[in-house]
Amino acid sequence: MSEIPAKATESEDPSDGARDQAVPAADAPGDAMWQSSPPGSIYDYIKVASFSINPGGLVDQWSLRAEQLFGIPAERAVGMDPIEAFIDPDLRERGQRKMAEILDGREWTGAVPFRMPDRPDGTRGEEGIAEVYVMPTRTAEGDKAAVCIVVDVRTLRSIETDLAASQAIFGQSPFGFLLIDPDLRVRRANMRFASIFGGTPDDHRGKGVHDYLARGEAERISATLRRVLESGDSITDMHVTGFVPGSEERRHWSVNLYRVHGGTGRPIGIAWLGTDITARRAAAREAAAARRNLALLNEAGARIGNSLDLETTARELLDVVVPGFCDLATVDLYQGLLVGDETPPGLADGSAELRRVAFASAVSDVPFGGSGEPVAVGAVHHFPFNSPCADALRTARPQRVPAEDGGLVQSTLAVPMVAHDTVVGLARFARTKGSEPFGDRDRDLAVELAARAAVCIDNARLYRREHERALILQRSLLPPGDPEASGLDIACRYLPGNAATEVGGDWFDVIELPGHRTALVVGDVMGRGLRAAVAMGELRTAVRTLALLDLEPAEVLSALDEIARGLGTPGGVQQATRAARQPRDADLSEVYLATCVYAVYDSVTRRCTFANAGHLPPVLVEPGEAALMLDVPPGMPLGVGGEPFEEVEVELPEGALLALYTDGLVESRDHPLDEGLQAFVGALTDPSRPLEDVCDHVLNTLDTHHGEDDIALLMARVQGLPANSVGDWTLPREPRSVGRAREYARAQLVSWDMEPLVDTTELLVSELVTNALRYGEGEIRLRLLLDRTLVCEVWDSGLVQPRRRRARDTDEGGRGLQLVGLLSAAWGSRRTPRGKTVWFELPLPGGESGLADPAEALLSLF
Repeated sequence: MSEIPAKATESEDPSDGARDQAVPAADAPGDAMWQSSPPGSIYDYIKVASFSINPGGLVDQWSLRAEQLFGIPAERAVGMDPIEAFIDPDLRERGQRKMAEILDGREWTGAVPFRMPDRPDGTRGEEGIAEVYVMPTRTAEGDKAAVCIVVDVRTLRSIETDLAASQAIFGQSPFGFLLIDPDLRVRRANMRFASIFGGTPDDHRGKGVHDYLARGEAERISATLRRVLESGDSITDMHVTGFVPGSEERRHWSVNLYRVHGGTGRPIGIAWLGTDITARRAAAREAAAARRNLALLNEAGARIGNSLDLETTARELLDVVVPGFCDLATVDLYQGLLVGDETPPGLADGSAELRRVAFASAVSDVPFGGSGEPVAVGAVHHFPFNSPCADALRTARPQRVPAEDGGLVQSTLAVPMVAHDTVVGLARFARTKGSEPFGDRDRDLAVELAARAAVCIDNARLYRREHERALILQRSLLPPGDPEASGLDIACRYLPGNAATEVGGDWFDVIELPGHRTALVVGDVMGRGLRAAVAMGELRTAVRTLALLDLEPAEVLSALDEIARGLGTPGGVQQATRAARQPRDADLSEVYLATCVYAVYDSVTRRCTFANAGHLPPVLVEPGEAALMLDVPPGMPLGVGGEPFEEVEVELPEGALLALYTDGLVESRDHPLDEGLQAFVGALTDPSRPLEDVCDHVLNTLDTHHGEDDIALLMARVQGLPANSVGDWTLPREPRSVGRAREYARAQLVSWDMEPLVDTTELLVSELVTNALRYGEGEIRLRLLLDRTLVCEVWDSGLVQPRRRRARDTDEGGRGLQLVGLLSAAWGSRRTPRGKTVWFELPLPGGESGLADPAEALLSLF
């Protein structure tokens, strides 16, 4: 220590001087002593100060570090007594003895309590403990002096504490710690890192990231380390993937990087803190898969089953799973179930025929392999008995289908579609090479998706079955074939709603009435489904029954209204009438409402009488005129009750076109009723065209949005009975009118070339005119009508209707009406505003039904 000069050097700051101006190692001997300290030297952290004491015990020189340590500038410190300046008064005596020993040439080291001098503002100086090393020396004159090296003990204790904490954190941390130098080499590793990658911490010194990671990953990490070292920006939660020695399992780490600085602020390397997140990544993948599966199920619930069409529902399933769940998918349904067979043969063992109803692919349009020839959508096929698909159908459990060598598909699931404990078909899901094979979680998800789709498909199948049954019922209640009527050319159309809507209650009917008259009926039962179809059938039957009673149109609707009110009541009309008088909350019966327009056309007079029960107005197109809606009072719908119906009589010109229809033709969600009516009237521009063409033109022209509701359209062209086909006579009320009636009938039939009918007609006319003379009142009217049949009518003013009875063997009379019933094709009577009409009908010669032999008929009466 005696070589240390008494005069201080230019600077004692480790950051200046020799460190910054170090001589290269090759320039001089002893070069190791003159190398600059590397960043992170102990002198960057410990502030060592020095000062010298002259032979008088006063400060002789004061270093810059002393200024920083004690906070006293040199000009103030030089000349001060350090004992008086820094030592507490209670310790100064002991300090003076130590100073005397030092100036006597003795070295000394120890911890000395000190106190900063009071500040100029009077603030008491801080206290501390200094580690002091005193070395005796001599001045140039040979006097004894001393050089003092001082270190603040608080700094030493802080460094000691920091080193202990750093060692504890670095050595005991459960995370992998690395200190990487500026050359991107490991300077230090902790035990946790060494336990993962093998060896001791010292074994990893000098290694780089390429020694731990694959080339691509190592280059990415190296670039990141350089960026952190250059920019100082820290990296948080950087994911690193690699392998550890002795394991083939891919591991994942989350790494935090930050630049480390020395005491002078210079970068000395990069700190690496790594956490193994392999399990967390696996759990995250599981959670992501669960969320994805849940989202897929939610999407399936929202998108599958929106339609009641089987094929559409199957396609909705594939739209959900491709490509979100698989790359290829098909749906096969049992052919027997599709055609309505509840238990098709082979259903139990999986050998029944199936129909491919849907196929979807995200990578190729080529169907699955492994099942023989590719099956096109719509084709009928079956799986081999020993195949996994047939086994899935038999056991109602999902099966894995082995992949073909060299094929595109690497993983396939065959999942039975089970609804209400019944297998309705098979769904197959496949993933191609490059996708992750199906796992257990995927299998469970596939089963859930197939089950949801199966329920929707089974519901659609059941609905289709019920829809078809209701449609069959409804069609069976409508007139078969093309209706025929005297004096009218008839064309009709009925379009049921599509499979997505229930069957409605629309109907039409053409009823032949006596006297070559025709009843035209169009109605609509409010509501849908089988109930509406059944109610429509009951009302249609009631209409036909009431029409055959030859009631006026208003009377028919009034009676029909009472019948409609009784449809939903177990007790019928009377119970419904009593329920109508009770409070509304006491009426728990179903309510059936319907609209109906009823028209009776007389081909002789070409007059038509209308009555309307809340229905849309008829449309009339006269020759050469624009179509117009007839002003028929609508009245209340059937089933409401309490209001009478009005009649309107209209004379229809020859060739006029009459149209009756339901609201499905003119009303939809997109078009209000007024627009539809105007469009319908505008479509009837050429009534001279064939009626079938007119019907087709109307349906094609109107935007009917078919499927929303049933459509019924009845069109009739007026073709009145020619005047020469009508024979009309008035007879006085006297006995000889019977013979005169026979003469008129014979002459008229001869003029019509109907000689085969003369004898039968004379006999029956004689019977009816005789009855009119005996039991009727007023003058007698005889009318013969020739059209598709021969009709004879006898009118009188009496109100008593003839009643057919069976005469006893001993009776001389009472067999006239029996004779009429035997010889005619039909007979009856009806009331008229001025009495009654008795009529009979005979088929024309050459028709399918021949005439009865009068002689045999007479003999059969006895």
